[in-house]
Amino acid sequence: MTLTANQAVEVLRAAGEPSRLRILALLAREELAVLELCRVLDQSQPRVSRHLKLLAEAGLVERFPDGAWVFYRLTAGGPADALVSELLTRIDAADPVLTRDAERLSAVFAERASDASEYFARNAARWDEIRSLYVSDTDVEAAILQAAGPGPFQRLVDLGSGAGRMLTLLGPHARAALGLDLSQQMLNIARSRVTEAGLAGCELRHGDIFATRLPDASADLVVVHQVLHYLTDPAAAVKEAARIVAPEGKLIIADFAPHKLEFLREQHQHRRLGFAEPEMARWLAEAGLGRVRVVSLPPAQKGGLTVKIWTAERTREHQRSAA
Repeated sequence: MTLTANQAVEVLRAAGEPSRLRILALLAREELAVLELCRVLDQSQPRVSRHLKLLAEAGLVERFPDGAWVFYRLTAGGPADALVSELLTRIDAADPVLTRDAERLSAVFAERASDASEYFARNAARWDEIRSLYVSDTDVEAAILQAAGPGPFQRLVDLGSGAGRMLTLLGPHARAALGLDLSQQMLNIARSRVTEAGLAGCELRHGDIFATRLPDASADLVVVHQVLHYLTDPAAAVKEAARIVAPEGKLIIADFAPHKLEFLREQHQHRRLGFAEPEMARWLAEAGLGRVRVVSLPPAQKGGLTVKIWTAERTREHQRSAA
């Protein structure tokens, strides 16, 4: 898609200001909340919001509210997308201002990761109890079993395996299973549960959902259960999960529908307050998966959370289009 001369001028005018260029460089790394941008840029919220408004009007970034927070990300697939990408690749990677911004952003990430690590370590032993406060696990697990099908599966991969419930649920239907998690405390609990379940073919490994280091198309069933709402870049996690789905294999994602329970951010380290169906459908399509099906499960108690279960497949049609 090309730009008219006037459109190109508007795009360059929007990007051609130091703070706005810095914002574009930061959002090229991942979606960020307004207050996170304020911290990195060391600017007031009204000033940053003004820059973001101009960038959004030019079609360079998109705004999406999430409860009381507002996130921004680069606009993907728009007419200005290629021009912005080209502009950012032309900037010297050693530029001192952008280098300082990257360091500040890394500090924000490190603080966030530390808080999450402490939370998971503190709550590992009662993880299932915390989750069941909001969701009927019995209904969710029944829906996941139905979405997965009877198997047998050659290889099951559970990303963000937590206390190992998906491994003990689906592991009996898999010839080999692998669970990845960043929390050693969670992995220790998962190992105990897997052993108790007698799943000899199940491996637990310390690993990053954004960079699993697993081969392409190496699992015929990949599960991401109640993980995405903790992540800084859920779309990237979906893309990585889809990458390891084998031809005719499935990806199952279980997470919350959009909600407004803000206390989950502060008390339980949730970054995103659920996911809308159009947003998830776009991520799955961009990751090369099709035949998307969605199941909605109402909360177990009044004021609780609705769970969505997305199932997507690596079809032969998508294999050919990717090739």
